[in-house]
Amino acid sequence: MKSAPPCAPSKAQAIPRTIRVTRLIDRFREVYPTAHCELDFSNPLELLVATILSAQCTDKRVNIVTKDLFKRFRTAKDYADVPQEELENAIRSTGFYRNKAKSIRSMAKDLVERHQSQVPSTMATLVALAGVGRKTANVVLGNAFQVNEGIVVDTHVTRLAHRLGLTKRTEPEKIEQELMRLVPRTDWTDFSHWLINLCPSCGRAGQKKGREGGRARRSKTESKG
Repeated sequence: MKSAPPCAPSKAQAIPRTIRVTRLIDRFREVYPTAHCELDFSNPLELLVATILSAQCTDKRVNIVTKDLFKRFRTAKDYADVPQEELENAIRSTGFYRNKAKSIRSMAKDLVERHQSQVPSTMATLVALAGVGRKTANVVLGNAFQVNEGIVVDTHVTRLAHRLGLTKRTEPEKIEQELMRLVPRTDWTDFSHWLINLCPSCGRAGQKKGREGGRARRSKTESKG
């Protein structure tokens, strides 16, 4: 059985952060060789919708909801045209369903009116969409387009970054900037996946290694190149 990454908090603090991150990444690659986005999707639009739904909701629950949702709504126009109440009912179990339905419909209208119904592949154009912030844009860019534009920083990543002594910042944007300076750009997307595979209570490898649920389904148009 493979051992956990060498990241016990009591010892990590004495090691320079650049060296600590290099060691962490080496071990992450060994312990979590198949770390991936836990949200199910087959195209950028599906991932964008799923990411909006994932706010204050587990990926497992989102995947249950989107299994039927993605069969009913296949295009940006479908989401833009659906009545608010109908979409609310379809996503109700993800929580905060009114706000999420409003965000999805507004985002979809922006796609239809400004992007020919296609999800854009740059940070600037994504965050300009209604209901889309930098964290959501990072998820979409890194996992649907394989573009490393930043590092996803949620409450889990924040907790682990503090626990591992990688930052003392509390604001997501500043945490992301510090992590981006420490982590090689080619690893920005994977780095958040790796942290999510760590036990949040102690900052050491937990029992999530090799988990099967939620692997992103990539279409041919999403492969590299």
